[in-house]
Amino acid sequence: MSKEILKTINIKKNFQNRNKSITLFKNLNLKINKGDLVALVGPSGSGKSSLLHIIGLLDEPTNGKILINNQDTSSFSNLKKDVIRSRSISIIFQDNNLLSDFTALENVMMPLIIRGEKEKVILKKAKKMLKNVKILNRSDHFPNQLSGGEQQRVAIARALVAETKLILADEPTGNLDYKTSEEIFSLFLKLKKLNKTIIFATHNRELANRADYKLFISDGNIKRVNAQN
Repeated sequence: MSKEILKTINIKKNFQNRNKSITLFKNLNLKINKGDLVALVGPSGSGKSSLLHIIGLLDEPTNGKILINNQDTSSFSNLKKDVIRSRSISIIFQDNNLLSDFTALENVMMPLIIRGEKEKVILKKAKKMLKNVKILNRSDHFPNQLSGGEQQRVAIARALVAETKLILADEPTGNLDYKTSEEIFSLFLKLKKLNKTIIFATHNRELANRADYKLFISDGNIKRVNAQN
């Protein structure tokens, strides 16, 4: 059985800016194994968020292939990609993307509702995850009633409740204080022990150095470096 959960082959990404074509990535190749805890690092604007969106099948590369669990996703329909994300990928967005008309608990329940799980199971899992991120006491509050850090914790709970094998996190601790950041990273370490794969973009050097390794993005290229470097 393959250890790889994610592989990219010659990924290239171009985009237009004021009638000028800009190359964000050029022939980017990655191999990520199950159970890896990976820090995605690099200067602002280097493409960390864009890469997570491409890996998460939210955006398409200009060229190249993305393999998830040895499945080539390049020919997948949007519906098939939705199914893959629902079953296999959890995404923690930098801007939270919480649904404003739903409470914290309802936001966390949403991925499981979409998957069609039983109501009692959904409620139990959602409450447990809110407890894990230390915000169960705010479960009945709407996003606009929560601080930025509280919203981020709800977003993390919503992503993790689906119990997928691949977790993509874009600055997951960016709005959190030191103590809460440590608690979230400890949660990532527990998930790693369950053979989950976590790729997190971060500017936090301390957290990046505690990953299994770092992927450094610069000038359209990516380089694997030891976490202590």
